[in-house]
Amino acid sequence: MAVARDSGKAVLLRNGRVLVAGGRDSNSSPLASAELYDPATSTWAATGSLATARYSHTATLLPNGKVLVAGGVGDPASAEVYDPATGTWSATGRLEEARTAHTATLLADGKVLVAGGFGGSGVLASAELYDPVTGTWTTTAQLVRGRANHVATLLPDGKVLVAGGNNAAGTNTFADAEIYDPASGTWSATGRLAEGRTRPSATLLLNGLVLVAGGQGDQGTLASSELYDPASGTWSPTGALPIAIWGHTATLLPNGGVLVTGGISTVIVANVEIYNPNKGTWSSTGNLTTPRFLPTATLIRNGKVLVANGTDMFGITLASAELGVRAGQ
Repeated sequence: MAVARDSGKAVLLRNGRVLVAGGRDSNSSPLASAELYDPATSTWAATGSLATARYSHTATLLPNGKVLVAGGVGDPASAEVYDPATGTWSATGRLEEARTAHTATLLADGKVLVAGGFGGSGVLASAELYDPVTGTWTTTAQLVRGRANHVATLLPDGKVLVAGGNNAAGTNTFADAEIYDPASGTWSATGRLAEGRTRPSATLLLNGLVLVAGGQGDQGTLASSELYDPASGTWSPTGALPIAIWGHTATLLPNGGVLVTGGISTVIVANVEIYNPNKGTWSSTGNLTTPRFLPTATLIRNGKVLVANGTDMFGITLASAELGVRAGQ
């Protein structure tokens, strides 16, 4: 890749290419650069730069094939849209509240729900909706609890599960979870995680359950994993990761497994693990060629997983990328 980074955001475009945008360099400065990976040629090419350099932002593929980038360190109230047809970015309406370390979830009606994060007043309980038709933001009901570094998952019924996160000081992790109902525009509490955790991964499985794995707890990095059942609103333990990690990736494979790569344990690791939802267990499957912390991972159409960027064990951001296991193997 042309630019080394970690904390970038990767989106699979409708044309099969992968867009990686923003992130930070080895000095923790935000980046504006964006690049495209073409699976047909296994090459990267520069595309239009973001109008605002940023990290700790979100990137969401919209129903029209464009990509919405919102918030983040740089200009946390700004938002912009990438057009794959022209390879350019254009500003769209500004967020109602500046935020970083938030979540963004595409809803069934095509709007994007942005929730929580860090703001000028600390952790935020506010949430807002982006309408791609009008390019505007509007507020919706507040979260039950303000939180940052949490996870958000669109459930099969169209509601959104938000779980975990941390307080403004980062000294307390949260075990509570809540549900957003787009029909009423309201939040309600749901079952609590067995362990408070921040910066875990969250994956909607093919069976409709949500797998939350790893992250950081009040007592350190976590290896534990839990499953959320939307039908009962409860969590149950499942197999633990072979090592405690956070800053990893989690990718749903077409066969229903979940591929986890990289992250940091006591050191930055090259581990690759696959979760088997039928057995509720994890198994190691080789290693990345390079240990990576805060990389991106994208399932591409040839059935492989593209893992890119991140920070290595020496604290240097990476420009390299690699292709992982073929889905289904």
